[in-house]
Amino acid sequence: MPKPVAQPVYLSTTYHREPDGSYADGYVYSRADNPNRRQLEGELAALEGGEAALAFASGMAAIHALFLSLKTGDHLLLPDDVYYNVRLLLDEVMHDWGLTYTAVDMTDQEAVRAAIRPSTRLIWLETPSNPQLKVTDIRAVVELAMSVGAKVAVDNTWPTPIHQRPFDLGADYVVHSTTKYFGGHSDVLGGCLIVKSVDDSWAKIKRIQHVGGAVPSPLDCYLVSRGLRTLRLRVLTQSASALALARYLEAHEQIERVIYPGLASHPQRAVAASQMENGYGAMLSVLVAGDAARANAVSHRLEHFSVATSLGGVESLVEHRKSVEGPASETPENLLRLSVGVEPVAELIADWEHALAR
Repeated sequence: MPKPVAQPVYLSTTYHREPDGSYADGYVYSRADNPNRRQLEGELAALEGGEAALAFASGMAAIHALFLSLKTGDHLLLPDDVYYNVRLLLDEVMHDWGLTYTAVDMTDQEAVRAAIRPSTRLIWLETPSNPQLKVTDIRAVVELAMSVGAKVAVDNTWPTPIHQRPFDLGADYVVHSTTKYFGGHSDVLGGCLIVKSVDDSWAKIKRIQHVGGAVPSPLDCYLVSRGLRTLRLRVLTQSASALALARYLEAHEQIERVIYPGLASHPQRAVAASQMENGYGAMLSVLVAGDAARANAVSHRLEHFSVATSLGGVESLVEHRKSVEGPASETPENLLRLSVGVEPVAELIADWEHALAR
């Protein structure tokens, strides 16, 4: 047999059964397991420093599986600026499941302490948050969670393990939308859930993955695995460019405010410095002087930034978040969210200079 450098894609949905009834290597049906998924899950666990990982068809599918592992009457804590689809999942899809939740400012430790109940079983963190880039002290929240035996899950999609290691800070679960930096090229949809230590709750989530079937295709697993090979190179380049762009925009008279954890002006800059390494990520939010119409106009004048949803690809993207999140969103109307790509940073800065000048 040949020994390829690049992993083959195993498209078969089913596998040959041996005369004794067994299956070679344990593969039966691709919803249950697949060579590409098994390799990806091993890589994901190793990357975050967890014991095991599960790959899903999307980041929301991974979050859904985690929430499904809870019981009626369990209570969750969410950030007050949680990703809007997480709140929709709880309000619209899992409303009859009997879960309750409290949204709280995760940067305020006393507010978190006050919101914890005896029935709190999971604290969900997004740090830096989307799109206001609030930074939560993961260590502090983990300590508070331990008082009631709750677990802590961290969505680490934005910083990636290149910049932030939630398991080293005490978290129990790490979640990613692998669509973003792990895939890295805006051409694959996926998600994953990684656990620090395998236990009974993990077995339940794994069963939900198997029976529920929200699994990625073999080709999707291959594409994410391929993206992981260049993750560090891409993220370090993008983060360095994001910091340079943030500094330029913060000094511009037509910019009201720049929100980026690497800036001294960020309110949780000290917390970010204590738990992030190698930089502060490639995401930033910019409040353009003026209203929503002016912010939108500026975004459409940019040439190197495509006006599009999502983030984490090699190309730079810009998006007016409030119009995406809807009228109930607390995101400022003049806020533009930027995902900085791998283009030369001088070109990105010049792009903004021209857009604001016009």
